[in-house]
Amino acid sequence: MLEDAPMTAQDALAALMIAVSASDENIRTAELVKMSNAINNLPVFDGYDAERLPRTSKMVFDLFEQEDGLEALFGLIRDALPEHLYETAYALSCDVAAADGRIVGPEARMLEEIREELELDRLHAAAIERGARARHMTL
Repeated sequence: MLEDAPMTAQDALAALMIAVSASDENIRTAELVKMSNAINNLPVFDGYDAERLPRTSKMVFDLFEQEDGLEALFGLIRDALPEHLYETAYALSCDVAAADGRIVGPEARMLEEIREELELDRLHAAAIERGARARHMTL
């Protein structure tokens, strides 16, 4: 993200994935791989400039250090993200949270915050969560 460039919808999706991963203060390799795969392979990220990712990450980390940073982050995300991508944003967030095989504590609370901030229907959110859990099951 350029210094004066506004956050794009793709930046907002990436920021949410980063925020979920960082919410428990332990960014795991499985979560990084999940984010990388999403950015490199999903149609919603077609044309995304990967040069923007380090700055997006820094913004998320900087906001996490501020008292009202999470609220500010959600404001930026709602401004940049079209409503029709809210469920996509939640699905990506759930996939990152589930990537290491468990969603507990801070990650679960962060997903709850995302659901509330994006005003997702509870039934739709439950279906998205169930899909993420199913995709990340182990033997």
